[in-house]
Formats: sequence, structure tokens, C-alpha cells
Amino acid sequence: QLQLVESGGGLVQPGGSLRLYCAASGVTLDYYAIGWFRQAPGKEREGVSCISKGGDITNYADSVKGRFTISKDNAKNMVYLQMSSLKPEDTAVYYCGAVRHLLFSRCVLSEEYNYWGQGTQVTVAA
Repeated sequence: QLQLVESGGGLVQPGGSLRLYCAASGVTLDYYAIGWFRQAPGKEREGVSCISKGGDITNYADSVKGRFTISKDNAKNMVYLQMSSLKPEDTAVYYCGAVRHLLFSRCVLSEEYNYWGQGTQVTVAA
């Protein structure tokens, strides 16, 4: 059974950077596409970024393009989300999700994912 654990969240000032980690255990990530999602209070979960099984195809929400970078290390069973130029509106709980079979054009849709971590809080404030 695949288990995901997010970490790396915290409090950061506007314009700052954070790196989020999604650690997988139980099975190898070679067979899973991974997505990063976030949910702010009172809002629905939204897709932030996603990466293919092999790590060679990525996708980003318009709101984070040019600021966030997703990467995947299948050998370490890890997925990363490097976030820079952070804004207060990036404040949310960030989750990673995993799915084995995915039409990649749908990779930012949370309903496509079968496995989820518990989330890590990111707060961007002065």
C-alpha cells in the first residue's frame, strides 16, 4: 500500500522560498504520477502542479507558473515542490497525491488521485 508523507511547510515572508517534500513508502514511485494540491480555508482543493511517472512531463497551474518547480526522484521515492516568489495567496495546506493510471491532461484534477498524504501547512505572511 502506497503511503505519502508531506513535509517542508512553514511560515515564510512574501517573496521568500520553501521546498516541500513528498516522501513515498510501500511501493516504488516509478509507476505513479504525482500531483501537488493545496487547500486554503473555505476553498476547494486546487491543483498546483503534477509530474509524470518518469518525471519527464510536468504541468503547472497558471497561478504558480514561473514560480514553482516540481521534480521527482524515483530512486529516492521522493517528489519535491520548490516554491519561490511566494505570495500571501499561496497560503494553504499543501497535499501530494499519487495515481497509477492518469490521462496527463487531467493531472491537476484532484478526483483523479487515489492516494493522499496528510498535508503540510504553508503560510506566507509578513
